[in-house]
Amino acid sequence: MPKGYWVSVYRTISDPEKLAAYNKLARRAVEAGGGRTFVLGGRVVAHDAGIAERTVLIEFDSFEQAVAARESAAYQEALVALSDGVERDFRIVEGHRLTEVPSDLH
Repeated sequence: MPKGYWVSVYRTISDPEKLAAYNKLARRAVEAGGGRTFVLGGRVVAHDAGIAERTVLIEFDSFEQAVAARESAAYQEALVALSDGVERDFRIVEGHRLTEVPSDLH
């Protein structure tokens, strides 16, 4: 079964206190939803139209699990704490091993 991933790239962080409050709540929501954080900040080298800012990558056992965690009450509470504290690109993507890629994705 393909895994699900949260990929979040922060364009700007305008309120570090809101981000800290979000991080505390989001960590609990992610863990409760079965997510595993693979990347949290660190060095970034951006290419093409990329931006060299904070990047977060979280893995879930399935795409559906990733979507459910994002829609959970616990994560919604984290989003309220974050409110307008950042501008980011957040997406949920389905991951496939190269040997499992559906033919319509080639």
